[in-house]
Amino acid sequence: MIQACLNGGRTVDEHPEVPVTPGRLADEARAARAAGARSVHLHPRDAAGRESLDGAVVEEAVRAVRQACPGLPVGVSTGLWMCDGDAGARQAAVEAWGALTVRPDFASVNVGEPGFEELAEVLTECGVGVEAGVWSEEDAARLLAGPHAASCLRVLVEMIGLPPAEALSTADRVLGLLARARVPVPLLLHGEDESTWPVLDRALALGLETRIGLEDTLTDPRGRRVDGNAALVRIAFSRASALGRA
Repeated sequence: MIQACLNGGRTVDEHPEVPVTPGRLADEARAARAAGARSVHLHPRDAAGRESLDGAVVEEAVRAVRQACPGLPVGVSTGLWMCDGDAGARQAAVEAWGALTVRPDFASVNVGEPGFEELAEVLTECGVGVEAGVWSEEDAARLLAGPHAASCLRVLVEMIGLPPAEALSTADRVLGLLARARVPVPLLLHGEDESTWPVLDRALALGLETRIGLEDTLTDPRGRRVDGNAALVRIAFSRASALGRA
């Protein structure tokens, strides 16, 4: 399974095809799905273009993608930075999702951020699947010590801010911890920036889920700027096919 991560915190100044509005998110999701993506991950933006967990903003973005791509699972981020590091404010914002007519299918929650366990419970009560984001061995140990390693939708093994060699060695250690614990849910391995393609290739070689999109990189494996999310998904599928994984 290859997930398309459509925008993250990137801006149109970084790449003109970064989708910010609901309409553009829908367009990029449609194109990514046509290229083979099995789900999409997005960061909803308010009218000023800021990442937001406000219920109305989240609902509008998810509805637009659902209308454009019926049946495609849609996930959102719950990064604590969206609430200026205030775990209580984030909790309150996500609790309000329970009243929404349209909710995401899943949401990513970083295990290393304060309030992970409580937020995972709120999402579960709202009927939103939890992607548990693990960035390190410490995060993996924390996840394994709680109840959500077995109940989340999947574990995201995320190599963030690391050069390729360190990203691969850290990923191996984290995956080893999760394997020894026999975590019974799917694992999705991905990197970002210069580590995007080496980590994606490792995920494909191991038969793990992975993701690709403008959130993680703006360039192809040779460092050339791509046209958009669909181009990245196509390249990922080409590499999967070469390994017999597509």
